Amino acid sequence: MLSFIIRRILQIIVVLWVIITATFFMIRFVPGGPFTAEKAVTPEIMRNIEAHYGLNKPLWQQYTDYLGGLVLRGDLGPSFKYASRTVNEIIADKLPVSIELGALSLAVALVFGLILGVTAAVKRNTVFDYLASSTAMIGICVPTFVLGPLLVLFFAIHLHWFNASGWYAPADRVLPALTLGMVYAAYVARLTRGGMLEVLNQDYIRTARAKGASEIRVIFRHALRGGLLPVVSFLGPAIAGILTGSFVIETIFQIPGLGREFVQSAFNRDYTLVLGTVILYATLIVTLNLIVDIVQVWLNPKLKFE
Repeated sequence: MLSFIIRRILQIIVVLWVIITATFFMIRFVPGGPFTAEKAVTPEIMRNIEAHYGLNKPLWQQYTDYLGGLVLRGDLGPSFKYASRTVNEIIADKLPVSIELGALSLAVALVFGLILGVTAAVKRNTVFDYLASSTAMIGICVPTFVLGPLLVLFFAIHLHWFNASGWYAPADRVLPALTLGMVYAAYVARLTRGGMLEVLNQDYIRTARAKGASEIRVIFRHALRGGLLPVVSFLGPAIAGILTGSFVIETIFQIPGLGREFVQSAFNRDYTLVLGTVILYATLIVTLNLIVDIVQVWLNPKLKFE
C-alpha cells in the first residue's frame, strides 16, 4: 500500500508539472494580453504596468519565477484584472461555492443513480427495469446546457418554485444540483445495473439465498458491495466531470463560483488566474483518482496495487 501511494504521488507530481508548463506557455501564445482591452495609454505607462507584473522579463524567466513562487511559497501570483487581489484570495473566496455545488451534484448522482440501478437489476426485464433504463438513457443524451434552461423554464418560470438564478437561499441550490447531478446519475444507474446483474448470478449469492437470507439482506449485505465496483471506478472521472461541468452550470445560473471565474479569466487573459484555477482543478482530479484506486482495492482484495 505504501509503495503504491508513493509511486502514484511521484506520477502526480510529474503530471502536474506537465500541466503547469503546458498551460503557462499556451496562454502566453494566445493573441492579445491582459491589458489589451484597457483604455488607451501611453507606451511609457504600458511599460510600467508590464514591469510591475514582470511581463517585461524573458518568457523563460517569467516561467521560472512563477514556478519558484508556486513550489516554495504556494504563491499563485497577483491577478491581472483584480489589481488589489491575489489569485490565492480569489480562489479562497470562490472555491467553497463550487465545492458545495459539486458535493450536492454528486449526492444527487449517487442517490438517484443507485436507486435506479439497483431497482433495474433486481426487477430485471420488468416495467421497472425498462423505466429506469429509459430514464438513464434520457439523462445521458440530454446535455447540461439543455437540461438547465428546461428546468428553469418549468420550475422557475411556470411553477415559481425556485429562482431562475442566484446563490442566496437554500432553494437556489436545487436546480443547479439537479442539472449537474442528473447527467451523472444516468451513468451511475447503468453501471450499477450492470454490476449488480453480474454479482447476482454468482454462486455465493445463490448460497446466501439457499440459507434463507432475506432478499433485502442478499442485496444490501452481499451483492451491493461487489456491484458497486464499476461505480467506484467511475467516481474519479465523474467527479472530474462535475468539477469541469460546473463552468457551464455556474454561468447558466449566475452562481458566484470558481468555474464562472475561470471562464471570465480566460476572456480577460488573466494569466495567473487561469493558471491558478487549472492547477487547482488538476490537483483535485488527480488526488481524487488516487483515492478511488485505493477504495477499489479495499472493496475488492483480488486487485493488486499495480
